[in-house]
Parts: sequence; structure tokens; C-alpha cells
Amino acid sequence: MTDAYRIAAIWLVVINLWTMFRFWHDKRKARLGVRRTPEADLLGLAVLGGTPGAFAARALFRHKTRKQPFSTILWVIAGTQAGAAFALWMWPLF
Repeated sequence: MTDAYRIAAIWLVVINLWTMFRFWHDKRKARLGVRRTPEADLLGLAVLGGTPGAFAARALFRHKTRKQPFSTILWVIAGTQAGAAFALWMWPLF
């Protein structure tokens, strides 16, 4: 495994754990009735690679599961990332 792959793997683990923590923390704030984490911050973590963590946290904590347009935007981010990953995977064939 090259250093670039190792760094990318570490980044993905860290960003997904951080994303899950932020979703949990926002859910906790919601229950306490205090100022919440902006949705843009949570979506920004997904853009940075935390999409799997965001989906896992939504299921685990039952947080932001029906919220619109948050859910739609998260699915668009996931689709875009999946398309980009597929393009990178196919790149050597071209």
C-alpha cells in the first residue's frame, strides 16, 4: 500500500468518526433544547468524505432522517462521490 492510499484511508476513518460524533452531538443538543449545529456544517463533513458516517449516524441516532432538503442534499453528495469514485476506478482503462 502506498503512502497516498494509507493517508486516504486514515483520513476516511477520521472524518467518518468525526462526522458521527457531530451528528450525535447535534442530536444531544436537540434534546437539551440548546443551540444546534448548522446543517451546512454537517453536510460539509459529508462533502469532505464523511458520507458513510453521516448515513450511519442518521440510522444509529435516528437524527435528520426525515429532514428536507437535508436528506436530498446528502443523497446528492453521496451520488456525486460514488460517481467520482467510479470515474477514478475506470480512469486506467482510458
